[in-house]
Amino acid sequence: MYSHGSESLIKQARDIQEAELKKFYRRLAKLLQGKELGHEAMDSLQRLHLILSATKFTRTLPAELQKGLLPLLSSPVEQLQLLSSAVLRETLPLSGEELNYTQEDVLQLNSHTAALLLSQAGSRADLSSLCAQLLRSLESRQSDGPTHSLMQTLPILNTIITHSPECLTEDHLTLLSKKIVDWLRYASITQGGGASSGGFFTGPRSRQPVPTAELDGTVSGDFFTVLCVGQGFTDDQWMNVYSFSMLRHWLLTYHSVPSGSTIADADDRSEVDGSVVSMVSATSSSSRLLPPKERLREKAFQYCLRLIEQSDRKALKRTDTELQKACLVEAVCILDCVCVEDTSLVYRTFPCVKALFGRLSSDLTFARVLLPIAQFYLNHGEMAAVDCESVWKLVFGRFPAELFNSPFLAHELLRFLRLNLESLQLRVPEYTRSFPNLLKFLAWDSPAVVDDFVDLLPSLVTAETAVELLHTMLDLPCLSATLLLQLRSTCSPISEPGGRGLLSLDAFRSASLRGLFLYLLRTEAGSGDTIDRLSTLHELLAEAADWPRVVQCAQTVPVLLHIFFSAVVMIADEKLSAHLILVMLERSSLLLNIPTYIKEIHRVFSCHLLRLCKLRPSLVVDQSHELLEFAGTTANVYSKDEIYTHVVWALGEYLSVSSDSRCSVRLITSCFEALEAVLFEITSSAPPPGAACPVPRVITTLMSALAKLASRSHDLIPRVSLFLSKLRTVTRGGSVAWCTDEEDLVAIVMRGEELWSLLKTPGVAQSVLTPPPHVTTPQWHRDTNLSMPLQLRTLTSLTHTQ
Repeated sequence: MYSHGSESLIKQARDIQEAELKKFYRRLAKLLQGKELGHEAMDSLQRLHLILSATKFTRTLPAELQKGLLPLLSSPVEQLQLLSSAVLRETLPLSGEELNYTQEDVLQLNSHTAALLLSQAGSRADLSSLCAQLLRSLESRQSDGPTHSLMQTLPILNTIITHSPECLTEDHLTLLSKKIVDWLRYASITQGGGASSGGFFTGPRSRQPVPTAELDGTVSGDFFTVLCVGQGFTDDQWMNVYSFSMLRHWLLTYHSVPSGSTIADADDRSEVDGSVVSMVSATSSSSRLLPPKERLREKAFQYCLRLIEQSDRKALKRTDTELQKACLVEAVCILDCVCVEDTSLVYRTFPCVKALFGRLSSDLTFARVLLPIAQFYLNHGEMAAVDCESVWKLVFGRFPAELFNSPFLAHELLRFLRLNLESLQLRVPEYTRSFPNLLKFLAWDSPAVVDDFVDLLPSLVTAETAVELLHTMLDLPCLSATLLLQLRSTCSPISEPGGRGLLSLDAFRSASLRGLFLYLLRTEAGSGDTIDRLSTLHELLAEAADWPRVVQCAQTVPVLLHIFFSAVVMIADEKLSAHLILVMLERSSLLLNIPTYIKEIHRVFSCHLLRLCKLRPSLVVDQSHELLEFAGTTANVYSKDEIYTHVVWALGEYLSVSSDSRCSVRLITSCFEALEAVLFEITSSAPPPGAACPVPRVITTLMSALAKLASRSHDLIPRVSLFLSKLRTVTRGGSVAWCTDEEDLVAIVMRGEELWSLLKTPGVAQSVLTPPPHVTTPQWHRDTNLSMPLQLRTLTSLTHTQ
């Protein structure tokens, strides 16, 4: 984790002796008493911080040293502010000194002091007292304290309410709401006399105040907002910017603050008709009669409408264009907040938001703005009776199809889906049908979004989409390669380092093969579960098997398949379960040729095929033809041993009258003969060229399945016994071609002898190999008719001391 040098310094800090530490404290305290603090003081403070943070217990600094550190919190040198705050956060405050320095001069607060206050606040009362002082400082005039501290107050309050919103009282809320209203709506509209020291705008000093301007250079015709520009800015204009930056958080915090008095009822709200308000809204005299919280909502509403109007102006600078987008995002989110709190505003807001969507929807560079608009439609579209289809076509259609390679959009869109999952499932049918498009994010950048899809995938699984979704997930590595080819197709020429052109790119550009790739790139489900020429597609994409993005995608598919099957068993009926079993058998041989990927998929298939059969044993009889066809193919023993073993086990376990009354002797016999032929073939000859010896578990599972089937149809017992006796005779001669490991061979022979011994007494064999349900799921400890409960109680009384 740490470099050797860092570990050495940490070890020295932990091993420092108490006498040496006290001496260091005294020397640092003297340094801090000097008028100017140089490099030596800086180095000593850094060393002190390392000593304090390297130990697991908290120290108390000497009073002299702590008093020397406190003035540094308001030092003009930010590094000293940072170091002193970091050191004090690692220490215990002196007894009776908690927050004393803030009470002496609250105007000296800064972000580093705020961090210290939050770390050492002893109770809610401490923070509440601090909030009261901070709010009083906001009412002080400029002459009463430094302007810089006034600008620091709002960010500090924002930090406090983030950490502990319950520390604000109703009086605090009322006071700050009034101040935010004043700063938002009534900031001066003339430029300040001096240039700003940094932040949103910079420029040369202007000696004569002039009106602020819009981003397109015209004179501002309405109240000041964050999108007004000028060469210098007044204090209240800076507070306007700070207020807007914390406005959404402040509105959302209302509901987490206990209120002593209820907010005015809907009947007391301002009466506003449903007409569209002017973008440049004027201050209404009636709004001054509203309660403070509702008045803040009204002013926030007006402010956001003005921002939307300003964003339609063509900015002269590119950076201002980005600022417009950021402010639009915040403005729409704030409008959503105020409409959630006051539904009467929905009818006034929707025309503006709808017009904004119409203006931006054709330009995907505004995608970050369009997502908050989609959130607004989702929250309020039903109430306003607005058609949202065009919004969802954009969100679930064009966004994933054209911006799948945008990390920011992927994060924001998937976060939007997770936060609104329940609403989307209930009210947006396009959501579940859009999984082929949404999975493009996963195919493109699997590590970054796999956690999101772990949460989202169960919501995409329905009885109608399950089969197509399974096919789509299995083809995700192919989709990943296709997305790469789609981007590369615009570049020419494309070649590998060796100079050879990509054959897959030629295939992508080929008109005759284009349909294969277009199916993978489809934007909506419903055009078919899969395609007929999957093997051809896999051959075309064979060279993509080692592309890093494709390999990453293939590694995430098994994880998501487990989630898929866990969700599908909750909704699948017998028909769907049977269909899924057929898909697993078919697709086990139709996968992109990535050896580790194929092996993992087979492992997942074997696990969940068995799970489906256990839930519905009748599926084995229903799908006996397909299962026997798969189990009767000898090649599957060598290429699909994992899934083959579980298919054979399921046939042997559930092909019985006890599992399904339709199971006939004829069906048992046909299954027996198919498995017997495979077992005879693999134990009488060497493996095919290039193939390894059969896995011992396959052989023992085949023998067990034959023994189980024979125990249900006694006419088959002589055939099994004959094979098992021959097996014992053959292995006595030493090694055999189909098993090169001696220990494995011994285990196989031992299993054969056990089965042979059981079959000598058919009645016992059937009870052991096919036990009745009350034996496989015993509850002897609960059965009062048995002696087991009495024995357990007796043993318990003997082993526990009285």
